[in-house]
Amino acid sequence: MPSYAFPAPPPTIAPTPLDECDRIAHRLAARRASFAALDIPGRIALLDTLLARTAAAAPEWARLGMAAKGHDPERPESGEEWLGGPVVTLRNMRLLRDALRETAAHGAPRVPADRITNRADGRTVVRVFPDNLLDKLMYGGFSAEVWMMPGVTRENLAAHQAGAYRERDTAGRVALVLGAGNVSSIPPMDAVYKLFVENQVVLLKMNPVNEYLGPIFREIFLPLVEKGWFEVVYGAAEVGAFLCAHPAIDTIHITGSDATHDAIVWGPADCRAARKASGEKQVDKPISSELGNVTPVLVVPGPWTDAEIQFQAESIATMVANNASFNCNAAKLLVLPAGWDRGPALLDAIRRVLGSLPNRKAYYPGARDRWKAFLDAHPEAERLTPDADHTVPWTLITGLDAGDANEICFTSEPFCGVLHVVELPGKTAVEFLPGAVDFCNAKVWGTLACMVLVHPSTRKDPASEAAFQDALDELRYGGIGVNHWAALNYALVVTTWGAFPGHTLEDIQSGRDVVHNTWLFDKPEKSVVYGPFTAFPKPAWFVTNRRTHRIAPKMAAFEAAPSLWKLPGIVLEAIRG
Repeated sequence: MPSYAFPAPPPTIAPTPLDECDRIAHRLAARRASFAALDIPGRIALLDTLLARTAAAAPEWARLGMAAKGHDPERPESGEEWLGGPVVTLRNMRLLRDALRETAAHGAPRVPADRITNRADGRTVVRVFPDNLLDKLMYGGFSAEVWMMPGVTRENLAAHQAGAYRERDTAGRVALVLGAGNVSSIPPMDAVYKLFVENQVVLLKMNPVNEYLGPIFREIFLPLVEKGWFEVVYGAAEVGAFLCAHPAIDTIHITGSDATHDAIVWGPADCRAARKASGEKQVDKPISSELGNVTPVLVVPGPWTDAEIQFQAESIATMVANNASFNCNAAKLLVLPAGWDRGPALLDAIRRVLGSLPNRKAYYPGARDRWKAFLDAHPEAERLTPDADHTVPWTLITGLDAGDANEICFTSEPFCGVLHVVELPGKTAVEFLPGAVDFCNAKVWGTLACMVLVHPSTRKDPASEAAFQDALDELRYGGIGVNHWAALNYALVVTTWGAFPGHTLEDIQSGRDVVHNTWLFDKPEKSVVYGPFTAFPKPAWFVTNRRTHRIAPKMAAFEAAPSLWKLPGIVLEAIRG
C-alpha cells in the first residue's frame, strides 16, 4: 500500500481540569450582565479590535491548519486553510461590525425597498448580496437571497431584525459553544454570533481534533477574556458533559453530529429512546445546533456542452474533495436524471477529476471505518485513487435504488471522500425536478444544504423556469446553492447558515437555528445563492485552481479592509489559477 509523507501535526493540549472549568464558568456567569449592558458603540469597538487581532493571527492560524491536515504550504490545497479559516472569519467580523453601525443609527440594518420581493406563495425574500460595487467586482456573477418564514412581510421586516437589540436582556447569559473540529472558522464565528447577535458571553470548548487552534483564538479574543466575557477550554466528552450540565451555563451551541447532540440532550444510547418517548431530557437548556447532512446535488437535464461539463465536474469534485470531504456540506449524493444523454459524460468527467487528485490525510477520527462501512454495503464501489495509509481514496458508488428506504447512502453521512449517485426519472426539467425534490425531502437525511445545477438555456423555457422556481420553493434545506457549492451560503455570511426550520429535539437531523446572518434577521427560513453556470477566472475554492495558496492570503487582506486597490493582485493571481 502506498503512503504519503505528511508533515508532523501540532502538539496536543492537555484537557482543562474540571475544577478549572468550574471556576471559568462561574467567572463568566459573574460577568455576563456587564456584557449585556455594553452599548453598541462599545461592541463596535470590540469588533474593530477583533478584526485587527484576527488579521495579525491569520498566518499562524493557517500554518497550524496546514500542518494538522497534511498540507504542503507550497501546494494549492493549502490555501483552503486560509479560505475556511481567517478569510471568512474576517469577513464575518467586518460585516457584523457594519451591521451594528446600522443598528446603532437605525435600530436594525436597513434593507432597501428594491431588494425586497415576494414568492408566489407570499413569502418575503431579501436580496442580501451583492451589497456594493466591491462585492460585484470581487464575486462577479453571484447573488444571494434570504427567504423569511411565513408571517414576515415587507411592512414588518424591520421588526424582525436585531431582536437582541430591540429587547435587551439585562441579566445576560453564558453560552457554551462546543467547537467543530473540521473547519477552523466555525468556532470563532459561532462565538461571534453568540456574543454580538444573541448578546451572550461565551465559553468555547475546543474540539480535540483542532485544539491546536485554541491558543490562537484565545489570543484573538483576549480583550474579551480580560473582561470575563470569553474563555477557551480543552478536553473531550468528559469536559463537554461537565459543562453542559453546569449550573452557570445557560445555553449550548454545538456543531457536530446528531449523535453527539442526542447524547447531550437525551443521555446514553441505551436509555435514549425511552427518554425521547417520555420527554425526559438529561440536559434541559436552550440548545442550537448545526449537525450535518447527506448533501444532494440535483442535476437538471439540459444542453450542457463539453466545456460546461468539465467546469461542473471540477465544481462537483471540489464539493467532494475540499477539506478531505470533512465538511457537513460536502457533496454526497449526485441526483441525475435517468436517460439524460449528458449524464454519462458528466460522470466520466467527475471520475477523471477526482482520479487526478492526490488523496488527502484522513485527519478526522473514524474516517476509514466510515469509508469501510460504505464499501461493505457496496463492494462494487469504484476507488478512483489508490488506497494509502492514513487516507481515504476518492470513491464513487453508482447504481443506487431510489426505492430502498434503508439505503445507507441516503440515510447516513459518510464524512469522508465518498460520492454516491442515484438516477431518477425525467429527461426534462419539468419531468425531473418534482420527483427529485420529493425524493430529497422525503428520503435523504438532513436539511442543511443542497445544490441545484441548471443550465441557463433551460431556464429560458417558461415551463422549465416554473419547475425550477417550484423546486426552490419546495426544497426543505436551510441553504441552497444554484450552480455552485452551498459552501458559499456559509462563506458569504450575509446569508444564514443552519438547517431548515422545524426540527424537534427528538428528531434533530441537521439541527436548529442559524448563525452568520449579518443582516440580523430573526425569522429566516433559508438562503439561496445563485452563481454563473461557468466562471472565469476559475473560482479560488476549486480544488483544480493552481493558485489558491497565493490567492487566499490576498483575500484575507481584502476582507479585513476592502479596497479597490487590493483587487488587481487578487485578479492577477486568479487568472493564473
